Amino acid sequence: MSVIVIEFITLDGIVSDPDGSGGTPSGGWAFRYGPGTVAGDKFRLGDTLDDGVMLLGRTTWQLFSKLWPGRDDPFAARMNAVPKLVVSRTLTDTSAWANSRVLDADLVDAVKREERDVIVTGSLSVVRMLMSEGLVDEYRLLTFPTVLGTGRRLFPDDGPQAELACVAAEQAGAAVFTVYRRAAAR
Repeated sequence: MSVIVIEFITLDGIVSDPDGSGGTPSGGWAFRYGPGTVAGDKFRLGDTLDDGVMLLGRTTWQLFSKLWPGRDDPFAARMNAVPKLVVSRTLTDTSAWANSRVLDADLVDAVKREERDVIVTGSLSVVRMLMSEGLVDEYRLLTFPTVLGTGRRLFPDDGPQAELACVAAEQAGAAVFTVYRRAAAR
């Protein structure tokens, strides 16, 4: 089992409001480069979606539950079919998006017990909790040529240290797709 974090990110490390749904002044930065840059399986999830589980915070799940069920392309079919665990203290109804359920256990304990690969999309508070526990094995980032100067960063100033190894990097439209894995202990 691996915990894989996938994020749209700016050059200065901002991950907040990439689509503009948060209504921030600088929101929508990932979609300014056209749909080709963000469409399809840009994070190379492939079979991981078929065999793994998605872990989402409530806000990300609510956004995705309005977006993905209405799509019918092959990648959307995988997104709609994958089991989804939602981290929330307030959400009770997950019927808007198939194969979703509210996580009814402690987040860290649930991830430690999970036998499938866990894909965390967006959901910065969930990501940071897993980071603080040293549970993130891999980051798959789509980095956009944008500097915002303000917003929530993936790696906060007071966050835990991590030794990572870059195992892949390639151009993806206007962005760059990179994969970083936890480096072997020295």
